[in-house]
Amino acid sequence: MTEPRSGAEPVRPGPLADVRVLELGTIVAGPFAGRLLADYGADVVKIEPPGGQDPMRDWGQESYRGHRLWWTVHARNKRCITLDLRSERGQEVFLQLVEGADVIVENFRPGTLERWNLGWDRLSAVNPRLVLARVSGYGQTGPYADKAGYASVAEALSGLRYINGYPGQAPPRQAISLGDSLAGMVAVQGVLAALHHRSVTGQGQVVDVALTEACLSVLESIIPEYDKLGRVRQPGGTRLEGIAPSNVYRTADELWLVVAANQDTVYRRLCTAMGRPELADDPRFADHRARGENQDELDGIVGDWVGSLPADEVRRILDEAGVICGPINTAAEVVADPQFRARGMLAPHFDERFGEDVLGPGVVPVFSDTPGEVRWAGPPVPGHHNGEVYAELGLSDADMAALTDEKVI
Repeated sequence: MTEPRSGAEPVRPGPLADVRVLELGTIVAGPFAGRLLADYGADVVKIEPPGGQDPMRDWGQESYRGHRLWWTVHARNKRCITLDLRSERGQEVFLQLVEGADVIVENFRPGTLERWNLGWDRLSAVNPRLVLARVSGYGQTGPYADKAGYASVAEALSGLRYINGYPGQAPPRQAISLGDSLAGMVAVQGVLAALHHRSVTGQGQVVDVALTEACLSVLESIIPEYDKLGRVRQPGGTRLEGIAPSNVYRTADELWLVVAANQDTVYRRLCTAMGRPELADDPRFADHRARGENQDELDGIVGDWVGSLPADEVRRILDEAGVICGPINTAAEVVADPQFRARGMLAPHFDERFGEDVLGPGVVPVFSDTPGEVRWAGPPVPGHHNGEVYAELGLSDADMAALTDEKVI
C-alpha cells in the first residue's frame, strides 16, 4: 500500500485495503469504478500511455489556475504510472503487474485487449485468481458489441432518456455523465461479488458491464408494464404519474421544494399540517390509487398551500409533522448543508497542482469499522508513481531508465 502525503495523518485501511487493482482505459465509467474501489482502500494503479494521458485530466467545465477540476476527484487515491500496452516489452511488464493484482478494470472497446495480446486467456493463465471487469457501451457480446458507446447514447437506447423531461419536448439529459456513473457502480458491485466468489472457489472471472444495461437496470417497473399491459411510460415532468402528492412546489418566496407524501400515513400527516385534516378521508384522495387518479387536483391543493408560505416556514411545519420535504439545492447550497458536512460528505482533496485542498464528494457508503477516505487528489502528472510501483516489481533505476528511453514507460 502507499504512504500518506507528507504531514498527513496515517492512512486508515478501508474494507478493500488488501486488494490491488490495475485500472486501464479512460473517461469515464472505468475510472469511476476505479475511484470507488480506491475510496474503499484498494491500491489502484492507473496506467496511462507514455507521452499521453487520460483525457479526463483536461475535462471539466472551467479551469482553476490553468487546470481542470474533474481529475482532482476522479483520480483520487490512485497511483499513476505510464506503460505502453501496445509494445511487446510493455506487455511483458504489464503481465508482471498482473501476477500480483486482484482486479483489472478496463473500459476499452471490446477486442482492444485481444489485439494487444492481453485477452482473458493470457491474463488468467498468468493469474487464475484475477477478476477482470470489462466496461463497454454494449457489452462484450451481441450484435452491437463492436460499436463505440458513450453514456449519452446508452441512456437513450436503454429507455432511460425517453422518460425524462416533459411530454412533447426533446428528452433532456442530466448535466452529468449519468450512464457512465451507473456503469461504474455496477462494475464495482460485480467486482465485489466476483471477489467473494473467488474467496470460496479460488477462481477469478470476467465481469462484463454494458453502459446500456446499467441504465436499463434502474427502470423499475417500466419493462413489465409494457410486457403485460402494453403501456409505454411517458415522461412525467416533475412528477411520477399516479404517485401523489410527490412533486415540486413553488413557495411564496419563489423557491422550489420537493414535497413527497404519497404513502397513506404520510399523506394524513400532510393534511393535518396544512390545516386540512378532512382531505385525508376525502374519497378522491383516501388511498394511493385514488390520489393517483386525482393527481392534478391534489397537486393544485398542495401547491396552493406551499405557495402561501415562505420556504423556511413550509420546511419547519412539514419537518415537525414528519412529512418528507426538501429544497432543490444548487452546488453552493449543497456545500453549506450541515447534514453533508456532519457526515463527511464534503471532503477536502489535497491537490499538488495547486498546493491546497479542493473540496469534493466524500466516500459513500459510510463504514462503521473500516472507513474509506480521501487520501490524496488525482496525481498531478502521468507517471507520477512510476518509480514507486516499478520498484515494487524489482526493477532497478537502470531498468527504469532503459524502459523510459525505449518509451515503454
